[in-house]
Amino acid sequence: MSVPYENRTVDFYHRDDSKSKLACSAHLHIHIELFYLLDGRMRAYIDSSEYTVEPGDILVAFPNQVHRFETVEEEKYLLFIVHPDMMPELSAVFSGLTPASALVRHEDQNAALLSLLRQMRTVADGDSPYRDVTLKGLLLSFFGQLLERAPLTEPRAEDSSAIRDIVDYCASHFTGDLSLEALEDALHLSRYYISHLFSHKLKIRFNDYVNSLRVSEACRLLRSTSLSMTDIGTRVGFNTLRTFNRSFVKQMGQTPSEYRRRSSCERQRI
Repeated sequence: MSVPYENRTVDFYHRDDSKSKLACSAHLHIHIELFYLLDGRMRAYIDSSEYTVEPGDILVAFPNQVHRFETVEEEKYLLFIVHPDMMPELSAVFSGLTPASALVRHEDQNAALLSLLRQMRTVADGDSPYRDVTLKGLLLSFFGQLLERAPLTEPRAEDSSAIRDIVDYCASHFTGDLSLEALEDALHLSRYYISHLFSHKLKIRFNDYVNSLRVSEACRLLRSTSLSMTDIGTRVGFNTLRTFNRSFVKQMGQTPSEYRRRSSCERQRI
């Protein structure tokens, strides 16, 4: 099975368009992905576990968990995709643990959580100067309550695959001098085997994968800071401004300066 890495350039995304189905092929990313099923029926696969999702259920995939969704009956939903950096207070949870079950059943009184999700949607679409801090507060409240109902566990041995180990390591070290040799030394896996996994499983070259992580972080810094292009390129792991610009244009179709300018204009229009 090919499992592509999905690069996302925003920290918070939500969708509730019933015309767009939740069904998707297997993928993984550094974000937390969750949905609240309002109506219909879904089948979800997260790592090696299978779940049937009913109305009122919440399903959550932690960072770097392989997941895919299938529609069983036409669904209505609230979907949220959140970068864990929005909740640094929970970084140890999201980086080292996974839920014993990704599914929180409707019997567990999910109405309060649904209310928080709807508040998040309203705040995210608004133009309050306190939008970000309010959104963070709602996220912490939501996950604080959710995690009380979803016991956490160390990843099971059968889920601690080479791909997951590699992706986790890259997510924590992409701003440094990351190479196949460094992965080989850290994970005790052959560099040729690692390269094979990227080419045949993730369907992306190792260098392109690392650069996708760097560009994603650069997008966040371009939106949220006034750091110079040189400082941002260095901070995310590029050795030269030229390499940063070339990789950014390849992935985003625009220069870092253009991205910052357009992001600023879009924010002002909200």
